Amino acid sequence: MAVNKNCMLFQHTDWSRMELRLAENIARFRKSRGYTQEELAKRLSISSQAVSKWENAQSLPDISLLPALAGLLETDIDTLMGYIPKKKAVTPYEERYKIEEYYWGTMPGEMCLELLRRCYPTRPLRLLEVGCGEGKDAVFFARNGYQVTAFDVTESGIEKAKRLADIHQVEINFFRADLHDYRLDEEFDVIYSSGVFHHILPELRREIMENYIAHTAPGGMHAINVFVEKPFIPAPPDSDGGENWVSGELFTYYRDWLLEECRETVFDCRSGGIGHKHCMDTVFARKLPENGGKENGGF
Repeated sequence: MAVNKNCMLFQHTDWSRMELRLAENIARFRKSRGYTQEELAKRLSISSQAVSKWENAQSLPDISLLPALAGLLETDIDTLMGYIPKKKAVTPYEERYKIEEYYWGTMPGEMCLELLRRCYPTRPLRLLEVGCGEGKDAVFFARNGYQVTAFDVTESGIEKAKRLADIHQVEINFFRADLHDYRLDEEFDVIYSSGVFHHILPELRREIMENYIAHTAPGGMHAINVFVEKPFIPAPPDSDGGENWVSGELFTYYRDWLLEECRETVFDCRSGGIGHKHCMDTVFARKLPENGGKENGGF
């Protein structure tokens, strides 16, 4: 029987990535739940050396241990292994993006223009958009010279984003990922996200923000907004299940950065076809080199 070597190589590579993702997730969830390796091992009736090997991708947990391991880490087996089932609707936007029209339109948001003025790509700038939806902002950045990587949890959104990029003849690295599970392992000059971070669970916010900060180049910028809770603003009619931040919470993560602008605004919105209001905190923060100069990122 003929053996397809390319297929075998792909399967081996795919399996290796799964092993690494599982190792990373075990370590991440263990730390976020406050367990030491020894404590987790004791609860599973195994050695701490076994847990260490899992987290260093030197071995895999026995399949019989996965349910108990996922339960202790307060997650599920799919999430622990970094797998997002294609048919699992993790957000109502999976269905909303299936309409022919673009749910949010195709014009870039105002934050895009602000970011362009602050970080005009006189040289190629690596930009990551977290939660790109149907791709309108990612396409805008690519058309203006950024090297764009963008991800979203919705399969329908990514498909429409790719179509929009094809229409405008720009190359963008779109991929599907859940921001709760995905962590950066490469450096970016700009990290941009609009209307997405309220989906980050409160217990994961610090870990995710520290990951994004650590993988931002010196001189790089974050342009991020979040919905914040206000007692005088009712929940929107098209609520997507996120959890608003506390007013000013976002800004505290950038105490060691230059805050070029941070603001809080209340604005009208008609998403879902019914008028309502939101309160939003927005930050444009720059990661200065240690000496305060602009080398290695002078844009």
